[in-house]
Amino acid sequence: MIKTVSTNPYGDQKPGTSGLRKKVPAFQQKNYAENFIQSIFDSLEGFEGQTLVIGGDGRYYNREVIQKAIKMAAANGFGRVLVGRGGILSTPAASNVIRKYKAFGGIVLSASHNPGGPTEDFGIKYNVGNGGPAPEKVTDAIFARTKVIDSYKIAEVADVNLDLESSHQVGNMTVTVIDPVADYAELMESLFDFAAIRKLIAGGFRVVFDAMSAVTGPYAKEIIERRLGAPKGSVMNFIPLPDFGGHHPDPNLVHARALYETMMAPDAPDFGAASDGDGDRNLIIGKGIFVTPSDSLAMLAANAHLAPGYAKGLAGIARSMPTSGAADRVAEKLGIGLYETPTGWKFFGNLLDEGLATICGEESAGTGSNHVREKDGLWAVLLWLNILAVRKESALDIARKHWATYGRNYYSRHDYEEVDTDAANGLIAALRDKLASLPGKSFSALTVENADDFSYNDPVDKSVSKNQGIRILFKGGSRVVYRLSGTGTSGATLRVYIERFEADSARHDLDTHAALGDLIAVADEIAEIKKRTGRDAPSVIT
Repeated sequence: MIKTVSTNPYGDQKPGTSGLRKKVPAFQQKNYAENFIQSIFDSLEGFEGQTLVIGGDGRYYNREVIQKAIKMAAANGFGRVLVGRGGILSTPAASNVIRKYKAFGGIVLSASHNPGGPTEDFGIKYNVGNGGPAPEKVTDAIFARTKVIDSYKIAEVADVNLDLESSHQVGNMTVTVIDPVADYAELMESLFDFAAIRKLIAGGFRVVFDAMSAVTGPYAKEIIERRLGAPKGSVMNFIPLPDFGGHHPDPNLVHARALYETMMAPDAPDFGAASDGDGDRNLIIGKGIFVTPSDSLAMLAANAHLAPGYAKGLAGIARSMPTSGAADRVAEKLGIGLYETPTGWKFFGNLLDEGLATICGEESAGTGSNHVREKDGLWAVLLWLNILAVRKESALDIARKHWATYGRNYYSRHDYEEVDTDAANGLIAALRDKLASLPGKSFSALTVENADDFSYNDPVDKSVSKNQGIRILFKGGSRVVYRLSGTGTSGATLRVYIERFEADSARHDLDTHAALGDLIAVADEIAEIKKRTGRDAPSVIT
């Protein structure tokens, strides 16, 4: 039943920030997916007879690759596979299943917030036994194997029926199709005061959640409508579609514009939220206020003790380097540790496992805690609802009081998508060359205090990650950060992060673009963005 297939390596299978992401036609090339999956297995040891979790976000080509992965897992010696019904498992739900059932690891099929469809994006990543994304030493080993792989193993058996919760025998391996929602919903109910949230909603509090035709739909439908009692229709676009309904499943103010406009209307619901393609990102919009992901992290950390799962307080807070410093002042006031890491959820894993951090977040709309080892969009929404239920204040009031206490970080991210790769690399190289000469220089009224290329020393395993983003730090607390994203599939994505700290509460209601205007101009001047990329404006501003 086990067949060994000869193959030739592909030279472009280097995992990015969170796995291998390419266009669907790339994955449809002969043996392309098989090569990468076999390279994962070849890079691991000790999984004979162990459990592997497999699932994805339901995007185009998800089912086909799941069948390949199941058959290859059987051929390579796994003893059991747990797969979500319909091939569905949100990324945080997959992490939970790995942890709950003590699986050896998991294969998660997703390209996160990227578009889906026959010519759009697909992705494969490996999660280790703690439920989190594989660390760099594992992904480096996988990439090294992809460059020399010459064969893969696969069981010659019929496809497994993914639409029925049942068990199947594939060679010596058992495949169990599980309810993708039940374990996750149970976990959420253990963390949050569902009774308080139900009471809030029963009292007329209106919630609207946009699942963006992506994987979070079934989870939100079960939890927000069925368990918390929100009226039917509170969860929109709840059926996961292979092409996400033709929309871009990224919960930002561009792709979730309709939700934003709903929440800014005079008759707006009390609370609006959205999640992305694989369920690990979130968008939080209160009535009349968009809460930036950086602010959301800080506000959730400051109020987390109001939820049962965090009533004993936080061990520490971790944030990615490009995320604003808003959470830093919360950590300082609470007297707990603050950890600044490179972008990529995998860098939080050691901190969480070691008990150094409880809540983590990234400016790219990812927030989570030690309940799993992935960011978790619906978790953030439920924690917000728990806080709102206990404080009995609006999101706007909570934000204003937070800024009055801690100060406000005006913050924006400018994405230049599908930039010519050589041009983007040239821009970063030129910035690195001028770093030493920037301190002391003035640009308009801004003076550079320091400039560097961020390097991270992991306090747990002592590993060092260099070249993680260029930081230009100005006197007074403002900064600009430049980095190339590892989540795109075409060309390069240049991200520019712009931040200004404002302590004066009389200046906390400024328009964000106006508050950052001089920094935006200086960011272009220092990096020569228009000159080097040919772009007059960012593709997306969040």
